[in-house]
Parts: sequence; structure tokens; C-alpha cells
Amino acid sequence: MQQRWQAFCQLILCRIREFYREPEVIFWVYGFPLLLAAGLGIAFSQGEPEPPTVNVQEIADSDQPEQRAEQLRKHKMKVQVLPPEECELRFIQGKSQLIIIPRERIEYVYDPARADSVLALKWVEAVLEQDRAGGSAQPLESKLTKPGSRYIDFLLPGLIGMNIMGGGLFGVGFVLVEMRAKKLFKRLLATPMRHSDFLMSLLSARMLFLAPEMLSLLLLGNLIFSVPLGHSILCLLTVIILGALAFAGIGLLVGCRTEKTETISGLINLVMLPMYLLSGIFFSSTKFPEVAQPFIQALPLTQLINAMRLVMLEGASFYEVKWSLCILALWALGSFSLALRWFRWR
Repeated sequence: MQQRWQAFCQLILCRIREFYREPEVIFWVYGFPLLLAAGLGIAFSQGEPEPPTVNVQEIADSDQPEQRAEQLRKHKMKVQVLPPEECELRFIQGKSQLIIIPRERIEYVYDPARADSVLALKWVEAVLEQDRAGGSAQPLESKLTKPGSRYIDFLLPGLIGMNIMGGGLFGVGFVLVEMRAKKLFKRLLATPMRHSDFLMSLLSARMLFLAPEMLSLLLLGNLIFSVPLGHSILCLLTVIILGALAFAGIGLLVGCRTEKTETISGLINLVMLPMYLLSGIFFSSTKFPEVAQPFIQALPLTQLINAMRLVMLEGASFYEVKWSLCILALWALGSFSLALRWFRWR
């Protein structure tokens, strides 16, 4: 029994040595996520939306266009009075977000599918309505900057979940296929090693690599951007560990029979792409139609990110994230069991 655990520890040490002998891998695992989180944190933690760029359409023998433009310029908007054709061209090219046609009843031309265009419409309407009322009742402005309510607070759990997914799939699945391509399995089969120990050593090494990555991201968010960590650090760590095990298991499953690195790259991207789009990394997954929600909620990244946001931003307990934990555990156990059964050594 002692010899078995010695061999198991040696397998983990081999993986750690292989990892730290490649400086570029260390950067992509630890450095890049920190730079990404810091850059997005600076962009979204303190920035305010810029006033929109709008065009006012010229009307022959009328001073209304210039009057409307002057009204909007007082509110720091970028406004140009241009002929109809040029207004339309600038809007199509994305150089302006709104076209104003100042007839007796003002007409707004905007694109409802463009968020910046809709925002410009509401902004301009509010300004013109205020000026029409003579400016007698100035609206009160309250900025919501409390930690836990900002976009950076919403974004950081999504970035952490994205890193856990990428680390599990590339750090386990890609490594397996690379070892198979280098014919390393033939050498390992000549040793008295248990197959399950080898696969468990990959998972264990992945957990060790995960610790400094998650610690640095959480400390960066908490100390620099004041992102809350919730009331239960133990609950947060449990969610992260189960999520990492789920994606490491999926990585094992994807790489258990794949023989070429080109194939595993395609398979990993095939697994990751739906979760990148649907799981709510940058915006809530509830924005998608109801008919798609059962599939979206069954994705491991969706449950990982949702559970992290509940724990960090709302102080949720183990009981409140129990279903997310159960789904992640099922993904971890199911994928590892199938990988162990289907694994191809030769």
C-alpha cells in the first residue's frame, strides 16, 4: 500500500515538474488571467458611459435642427447637423448612435438591436423632455457604486469560471493526448502502476495548480476592486473545487480516446463554445429564451458561475447552492467514471 502511494506521489511530481519547466505555460495559466481580470476590472469598476454621438438632420429653411443640436451640446453630447444622406451613412458605419429629424413632431431613427442606439434614444428623449419643461424640476441622480452591485462584481465570478473551464479541459485533456502522441503511455504501462492512479494523479495535479490561480484572482478582486467574497469562504472553495473537478473530468473524457493534438483542440473548442456563449460569463444566462433554459442550466459552467455569484454577492449558504453543487458533482463523477472505462492506453 505504501509503495502505491509513493508511485502516486511521483506521478503528481512528474506533472508538476513538467508544468514548471515551461515558462510560457505558467504565464498562460497564472499571468494571463490576472492581466485579463485587472484590465476588465479597471474598465468596468469606475468608468461611466460617454454621452452619445447623434446627428441632427438638416431641414431646408428651418433653424430647428441647429436649435436641437445646441440643446444637446449643453449636455455634453457630440452632435452634428448634416444632410439626410450623410446622417444615414454615419449611422450605418457606426459613427453615430441616433438620427434626429426635428419636424413638428420629432422623429428618432435608431436600431433596436443596438444597445448603444437604444441608450442614445433614451438619453436624448430625457434631455429634450427636461428642456421642454423649462428645466424647473431637475432630476435627482444616485450612482449605485456599492460593492456587490457593480458590473465588476458580476463579471469576476464569470472570469474565474471561464479560467476553471479552460484549465480543466486544456490542462487535463490536451496533456493526455500530448502524452499519447509522444508514446509516453507505452513506458508507463511497463511500470506496476494502476490505471486509476495515473488518471487520479492528473486530477490531483490540476487541483494543485488551481490553488494559486484562484487565490490570486480572488485576492485581486477583493483587495483592488473590493469585490465581496461572501459570508462563507468554505462554501466558495467547495463550489470552486467541485467546478474544477467537473471540468477536469470532462477533460479526461474528451481526451480518453483521442490520438492527435489537432483533434483534441477541436473537441475542446466544441465543448467550450456553447458554454462561452450561453453560461453567463459576461451577461446573465437568463437573457436566452425559456425554451433553451433547461439545456443552459444543465451546463456545468452555468451552475459554477451561478453558485459563485450567489455565494460571493448574496452571501448564500451551502443549502442555497445545493442544486448547483449536486449538478457539478454529477458532472465530475460521471465524466471521470466514463473516462476510466473508455480510456485507451495504446
